[in-house]
Amino acid sequence: MIDAYKFGTMTIDGKEYLKDLKIIGGQVISNWRRMESHNVELADVDDILGAKPDILVVGMGNPGRMRVSDSLRAVLADEDIMLIEEPTASALATLNHLHEQGKNVAGAFHLTC
Repeated sequence: MIDAYKFGTMTIDGKEYLKDLKIIGGQVISNWRRMESHNVELADVDDILGAKPDILVVGMGNPGRMRVSDSLRAVLADEDIMLIEEPTASALATLNHLHEQGKNVAGAFHLTC
């Protein structure tokens, strides 16, 4: 699924993306913008929650400055969605591995800091 990542760039199925992105049901949603640059709030991932994945992998950037809000953590726990937060390089490997295992996984990736 995800071919490569380097600071500011992610390649998925041969296509290069230069902006933050989400992956929902195997579909790439490019140019993901958050209400607050380095915070992920409920409204920032409402489309992911609507898809009802079992796992949400969040790429926190390199070296990982982005944060998931406590209110989003609570909603994910209530919805029984496992949250995995890692620096983006590690997060893409995690998402690829889970996807290969046939897991119902979604991703949200910050490509820079």
